[in-house]
Amino acid sequence: MLTQLISRIRRNHGLEHATIHVLSEKHKNFSAQGNSNHKGFSLNIYGNISEDDVADAVEEAFGRMKKGEHHLAVHPNCGTVLLTTATMATLAAQLSFAIEQRRQKQTTMSFSVLAGALPTAILAVVLSLIISKPVGVQLQARYTVEGDLKEMQLQSIRPVQPSPVTRLFQLLLTGGSQTNAKSYRITTVN
Repeated sequence: MLTQLISRIRRNHGLEHATIHVLSEKHKNFSAQGNSNHKGFSLNIYGNISEDDVADAVEEAFGRMKKGEHHLAVHPNCGTVLLTTATMATLAAQLSFAIEQRRQKQTTMSFSVLAGALPTAILAVVLSLIISKPVGVQLQARYTVEGDLKEMQLQSIRPVQPSPVTRLFQLLLTGGSQTNAKSYRITTVN
């Protein structure tokens, strides 16, 4: 039961990404953010994309994945990649400071530890930023998305009222320059 539930979430997550890929192929100057569960996914669009374009993109993404374009399930801007990047950068910085603290035989963080570790911490963070994206993409492909939709079918694509969180993401993703956030709920069945 749990395995089936996780599989449905992963397939919906993959379809969410595939939809964003298809929209990106046809439209420029927009941002998108979504989240998936076992019943489907929510998609928030920040930009001038019509409801028909969103529905067409979902259907095209679904069809292309069903025909074997499983790579569409992986997206470089997925939260899995962002979380991997944040985690690796944080650990790299913390490790640099811990090593310098130990080298200086200090029991607490001090200015001398901070000053001594800062160049190494910056280099460690930069290196982690470089390697974290491919690591995050691999983690995403292996654990958080599935490109093979199996027996999944689309049930509905409908606009919904943007939530306060959607409005917050609108501010963050567009700098407040685009005021027309639109939200959609895509429902799937197995």
